[in-house]
Amino acid sequence: MGKQPVKLKAVVYAISPFQQKIMPGLWKDLPGKIHHKVSENWISATLLLGPLVGTYSYVQHFLEKEKLEHRY
Repeated sequence: MGKQPVKLKAVVYAISPFQQKIMPGLWKDLPGKIHHKVSENWISATLLLGPLVGTYSYVQHFLEKEKLEHRY
């Protein structure tokens, strides 16, 4: 049995510089996607942002109190 050559076809994918719709599905229904993500993860976001906002407000209050204490 002899060797028979096999024809191969190479497919090259490229984006045209004139192509305008590279990722059209990314921007479709963006407010709906954001609402869905927020409504799914609201408890995680609350547990993350709650302590951060609380700590920041405590530090700002403490700095303001210290600033007023050293005023006189």
